[in-house]
Amino acid sequence: MHTRRIGDVEVSAIGLGGMPMSIEGRPEEARSLATVHAALDAGVTLIDTADAYHRDAGEVGHNETLIAKALARHALGAEVLVATKGGHLRPGDGSWTQDGSPKHIKEACEASLRRLGVEAIGLYQFHRPDPKIPYAESVGAVRELLGEGKIRMAGISNANPDQIRQANEILGGRLVSVQNQFSPAFRSSEPELRLCDELGIAFLPWSPLGGISRARELGSAYAPFARVAEAHRVSPQQVCLAWMLAKSPVVVPIPGASRPETIRDSAASVDLKLTDEEIAELDSV
Repeated sequence: MHTRRIGDVEVSAIGLGGMPMSIEGRPEEARSLATVHAALDAGVTLIDTADAYHRDAGEVGHNETLIAKALARHALGAEVLVATKGGHLRPGDGSWTQDGSPKHIKEACEASLRRLGVEAIGLYQFHRPDPKIPYAESVGAVRELLGEGKIRMAGISNANPDQIRQANEILGGRLVSVQNQFSPAFRSSEPELRLCDELGIAFLPWSPLGGISRARELGSAYAPFARVAEAHRVSPQQVCLAWMLAKSPVVVPIPGASRPETIRDSAASVDLKLTDEEIAELDSV
């Protein structure tokens, strides 16, 4: 497995996004545990989760608990960087809300620490800006958690370039990651990707294959990805992830998965080498 860096930690160039294992349409627990174990067996050492990755109102942190259980049952579990997030909420009716208040972020971090069973969270990310709370206050709470040693590294998610610069300043240059949506269907995060490349901050594309409902149709929706996949005898999804990896050494995609075969296919993308011509063709989509 090829590696990249998040802060001072070396991680697999492809991570695993845990959300599909805990929200609507999730599989039975046994398959989810097998998916995490398949990821570790394939060399994945970055798993992304969040306290908001759950389905029902009474099960906040479902995915964190699931990931912790899977890691505890695998010999390589201790080698994984677990990245979690706080500041997003799911009331249980299918909607998503925000609470970026410092009080909530600190309480959410404490709860995540307990569910993950660790003394310090490897990477803690402010999940989504809350329009009701000044951004500086939310990031300031993350800075305090960093200073208290409750988190080892700090990141943000769903941020624009101004927020990236502001967060990095508030954190004293210690912002290590930005997690934004990015895929062939969602290219508007290119400015954030370029800024992260300039600043040396890891850029973690979420839903890199287009999301749970659209990932399977990536090749049929975007013909160039299918053509390149056929030429290399791999899946269009592998081509997509290899294309992202070629954009910058700071990019670490975190495709979601709920099947062992899916994460195995994603992990194999690190070995796919695209030509300059192929990358140019994919860039033009």
